Amino acid sequence: MMTFLARRAALSVVTIVAVSIFSFAIIQMPAGDYVDRYMMNLFQYQQTMSGESYRELEAAMRHQFGLDRPMFIQYWKWASKVAVGNFGHSIEYSAPIWDVISDRLVLTIVLAGATVVFTWVLAIPMGIYSAVRQYSIEDYTFTFVGFLGLATPDFLLALILLYISFAYFDVSVGGLFSPEYSSASWSLGRVWDLLLHLWIPAAVLGTSGTAGLMRIMRANLLDELSKPYVVTARAKGM
Repeated sequence: MMTFLARRAALSVVTIVAVSIFSFAIIQMPAGDYVDRYMMNLFQYQQTMSGESYRELEAAMRHQFGLDRPMFIQYWKWASKVAVGNFGHSIEYSAPIWDVISDRLVLTIVLAGATVVFTWVLAIPMGIYSAVRQYSIEDYTFTFVGFLGLATPDFLLALILLYISFAYFDVSVGGLFSPEYSSASWSLGRVWDLLLHLWIPAAVLGTSGTAGLMRIMRANLLDELSKPYVVTARAKGM
C-alpha cells in the first residue's frame, strides 16, 4: 500500500513539474512581455522622455525582473521560489500574489462544495426513484432530463438561467456578489448575498454531473435489485 501511494505521489510531482514547464514555455512563446506593455503605456503618457532614457529604463526593468536571462534560468528562479511557498508579487495588483488568489481560492472551494451538494442531493434520490420504478413515466422523465443535461452546453444553460433570473425575478446574478458586497468584508449580509448568487453557477456546473451520477446510481441499484439476497428478502415480505 505504501509503495502504491509513493508511486502515485511521485507521479503527481512529475506531472506537476511537466505541466509547469509546458505552461511556462507557452507563456514565453508570444512576442512581448510585461516590460513591453509597460513601456508602451509609458510612452503614451510620458512623451517628453528621450529615447535613451526609455532604453535605459527598459534595460533596468528587464534586469530587475530577470527577463534578460535565458528561459530555463527564469523558470528555475520561479520554480525554486514556488517550492517554498513564495508566489511572488503581482505587478498589476501591486500586492503579493498569495493575497490576490487567497480570496478567490476560498470562493472557488465554496463553489465546488455547493456544486457537489447540488449534484448529490438531486442525483442520488432521482437515481433511486428511477431504479425502483423502472420503465415508469417518472423513470422516462428523469432519463430524458438526464440526457438533456448531458447534451446541453454549460455556457448555454448559464445564459438561459441568467436571463430567467433577470427577466422574471429581477435578480442580476452575473457574479457571486452584488456590487455593494463585492469588496466588502465578510459579514452575515455578505454570506447571504453569496448564497443568493451561488445557485446559478452551482446549477450550471452540477447539471452534467447530476445527469451522469443519476444514470450510474440507477444502473447500480438495478443490478443490486436483481440479486438473490434482494429477491429472497422480497419473498419473505420485506
